[in-house]
Amino acid sequence: MYNAALSAWRADRILDAEKLCRAAILASPDSSSAHYLLSLIEFSLKRASQAKTSLCDALARSTSASEALEFASALLVQGRTEDGRATLRHALKLDPALAAAHFYLSNTFGPQDAEQAEAHLRQAIHLEPSLAEAHNNLGNLLRASRPGEAQASYEQAIALRPGFAQAWFNLGILLENTEPKAAENALRRAVDLNPGFAPAWNALACLLPDSRWREARDALMRAVEIDPCFAVAWSNLAHRLSRTNRAEAEGAARRAIALNPNLVSAYYNLGVLLGRACSDEAIRVLRHAVALKPDHANAWYQLGHLLSFDDPAEALVALRKAIDLNPGMANAHAVLGNVFLAMGSAEESVAALRRSLECDPGNIVAHANLIFVLPCVSDCPEVVMHECTRFAARHEAPVVECARGHLNDSTPDRRLRVGYVSPDFDSHCQSFFTIPLLSNHNHTDFEIICYSSVEAPDHVTASIRGLADVWRDVRLLDDEALAQQIRADRVDILVDLTMHMEGCRRLLFARRPAPVQVAWLAYPGTTGSPAMDYRLSDCWLDPLDEPGREAWYSERTIRLPRTFWCYDPLLEDLAVNSLPAANGAPFTFGCLNNPAKASDHALGLWAGALAAVPESRLLVLEPQGVPRASLMARYVAQGIDSSRVSFIGRQSRRAYLETWRRIDLALDSFPCNGHTTSLDAFWMGVPVVTRAGCSAISRGGKSIARNLALPELVAHSDDDFVRAARAFACDLPRLAALRGTLRERMEASALMDAPRFAADIEQAYRGMWREYCASHRHGAY
Repeated sequence: MYNAALSAWRADRILDAEKLCRAAILASPDSSSAHYLLSLIEFSLKRASQAKTSLCDALARSTSASEALEFASALLVQGRTEDGRATLRHALKLDPALAAAHFYLSNTFGPQDAEQAEAHLRQAIHLEPSLAEAHNNLGNLLRASRPGEAQASYEQAIALRPGFAQAWFNLGILLENTEPKAAENALRRAVDLNPGFAPAWNALACLLPDSRWREARDALMRAVEIDPCFAVAWSNLAHRLSRTNRAEAEGAARRAIALNPNLVSAYYNLGVLLGRACSDEAIRVLRHAVALKPDHANAWYQLGHLLSFDDPAEALVALRKAIDLNPGMANAHAVLGNVFLAMGSAEESVAALRRSLECDPGNIVAHANLIFVLPCVSDCPEVVMHECTRFAARHEAPVVECARGHLNDSTPDRRLRVGYVSPDFDSHCQSFFTIPLLSNHNHTDFEIICYSSVEAPDHVTASIRGLADVWRDVRLLDDEALAQQIRADRVDILVDLTMHMEGCRRLLFARRPAPVQVAWLAYPGTTGSPAMDYRLSDCWLDPLDEPGREAWYSERTIRLPRTFWCYDPLLEDLAVNSLPAANGAPFTFGCLNNPAKASDHALGLWAGALAAVPESRLLVLEPQGVPRASLMARYVAQGIDSSRVSFIGRQSRRAYLETWRRIDLALDSFPCNGHTTSLDAFWMGVPVVTRAGCSAISRGGKSIARNLALPELVAHSDDDFVRAARAFACDLPRLAALRGTLRERMEASALMDAPRFAADIEQAYRGMWREYCASHRHGAY
């Protein structure tokens, strides 16, 4: 009767099994096997209380340790941990040397009872040293606290059973952070032994570095083929596919979320994917990720990074959360530096970027950003040069060995190939300067090649492309591949238009892909790189009578004969208006420079001008994300009456240029002068009073004013700045007359004489090339 009940139970005929089992008990009341079976049946019928009673009846009658072990295993399968444990203890009471009972009993303990679990596993191994499963489980138990002992346990399990795929897998997981090669070998052994082992394929993919992303992708595709419901593998596949196929990557991430709506990694990977297009959905997805896992530092960082573009205040919150969770997250400190810059606080930006470098001295982006921001807070060229030198030593020196000789024909007067490298061949303000030059190059003597890293080409990109003899879209090429392309193009003179600005290619130039390398346009300064041969400047940025200035630059300075800049506003139909103050409006000073340039020193200068001209007002560009009260407090602290200050937000280019119509006289920033903004102001008829300092970047305003034959706009001290501002503000007829002639003055000046500027640049290039040829008289090297 009992055997019939057991057969019915195994056939999943539960009610028949119960009927037969009760009959068996009636026939043999002391049958422990029948009572065990009845306990299993009653639990399946959701009669937990009766199942417990039947188990007690079984244990009271049980005299066989092996029988108790068999039914304990069944109880554990039903999820009855306490009942299974009690039955196993009964088995050990009957036979203390039963190794399997110790093994199964160890599995019933949670993390809080690890000591008991370890004791039973060690007893199982003592009683049966060849029990590979016990060695494997002991390794699992020790993995977190005693990894060395865990490794020995896994290796013993494998020695006892070389085909034990699970042990190979566990060994691979243990070694992934300390011995990646050994870990890979172990995981590959696991999938060789069990090709259908989906978690092992997934773990193998996670172990492989980014350089082997194809292997990782293939392993993950194998994992999801084996187990289409493996959500974690789908999430990891999304990450690996993101390099080449965004659509498939996005689909994989969404599949993972559908399978497991609480899988944080899937939301994180999807958010990062969508974030490449800065979409609103990316922000929503990342917010969901941090809601599911508030301690996910990387998700907070990615959220902060995305928010930094349009909502610096919210970005600040997210990035600080990331840093609270992981104080050593260098990228979070770096993006925080960018946020502070957008909020107009260059000092805090510098501090955050320095902290980023403390966390990761190899963070090349943070280091470049630091060099870019430093001139906003310091007029000391030695400080900037020191940081540039550190940058070159830290980041460029390791790749200098990649530099090779050049095979260029060293004929002095032949047609030269000039390459321009930039990520800003688009609607970036750089186009106001590159278009005038590229439009006027002499293509008979110079072949022009543009290497563009523009992320989102636009109509300006198309215009610039038409000005080049050769156009190369190189955004997907790394520095080494691009260096090889430039060598293949036999470029003679390579011009860096970015220096340390966003998207710079410092490690490209460190590889010296061209015989002559030149820095120009990004800003008047230095790269600090021994790989750069020349920097272009003019006699106003770098006066000839100050020879000590050469120590501030790693490059040799070539002073263009007239101007560092040649400008085209790329707008024709925006007229200059009459002087607002002459029409009864309050006299308005203005500065529409990047708010990051509004240093405390600059605010002090502006305060002096306002004090010198009673009833005057100040219009400035408002930084993003700064509460108005906090912003105004900075101005008040410098002695500026808050009622006299107005702010203007970010605008389209046309609206921004029209804002100059509200301004009578512009006040420059210091120590980082306005450059494009000042040229825009002059073009709109608004003179700019500028404070010249020591550094070239603090003399940009002087260069522009002197090219317009307006030296009276240039001050060399704070007091002179205030006097100049007052002199113009108190002479409205003079200011009105100047306003009416400024555009014509600009158009007649070197600042807008593109053909002559291009000829000056080409003459400089030819001189550089002749010097190169003179030093390589014996031909190519």
